[in-house]
Amino acid sequence: MQELILDSHFWVGVAFVVFVGVLAKVGVHKLAWTKLGETGAKVQAQLDEAASLRAEAQELLDQIKVQRADAEKQAAATLQAAKEQAIRLQAEAKEKLAEQIKRRGELATRRIAVAEAQATADVKAAAADLAAQMAETVLAKRLEGAKSDPLVDQAIQQLGGRLQ
Repeated sequence: MQELILDSHFWVGVAFVVFVGVLAKVGVHKLAWTKLGETGAKVQAQLDEAASLRAEAQELLDQIKVQRADAEKQAAATLQAAKEQAIRLQAEAKEKLAEQIKRRGELATRRIAVAEAQATADVKAAAADLAAQMAETVLAKRLEGAKSDPLVDQAIQQLGGRLQ
């Protein structure tokens, strides 16, 4: 036993047992368990909060996916409507252009007809003027040779008979 009392390892062991006994008497183990429990509760609360945040984030992600799908559907519908409207407008423009070309062609035909009628009238007027000039020339030549023209005398007699 003498050796045991002189052994430093023994006294370290005794001191350790006494230290642990004092800690147990003071209630350090209860304090440690309380602190560990509080820390565990904090960690659990943080894990619960993280789980709820993850659930909220997943809900938001799902909502965004639904909104994106709706937006893509609306964009596709808008694009299709725009294509249909463009086709309709193109057909209307072609129809209006064809109608305008037809009207202008009819107008040009009428103008040509009016120009032809005017040209015909001008030619007839020129022919009438030429005929009148020639008649005047012929009559003037006949009258030069005779003081009276038998045709003119006969026409005057007929007029005189009609007047009576």
